[in-house]
Amino acid sequence: MIVRIMGEGQWKLADSHLAELNRLDDELLKELESGDEEGFRRTLNALLDAVRRLGAPLPDDALEPSELILPAPDAGLDEVKEMLSDDGLIPG
Repeated sequence: MIVRIMGEGQWKLADSHLAELNRLDDELLKELESGDEEGFRRTLNALLDAVRRLGAPLPDDALEPSELILPAPDAGLDEVKEMLSDDGLIPG
């Protein structure tokens, strides 16, 4: 799957990593719903770090369709709430 981090680029990840990303996404959703800014920031960074760690970055000039689009590291609670569907950032 191809994952885009807004403002950074795209990474190619094996589908086998989806469970780890979903776990972090579920945690992030709970923190968004409760308004836990500190927890939100920590989990968002963990989610983005997991994509960077588990994935292979695509070249900057690659324009692959992204299956997942994640917010930039500096995105705020309200900004991410606007991006969410009822299923979180990562549909599962």
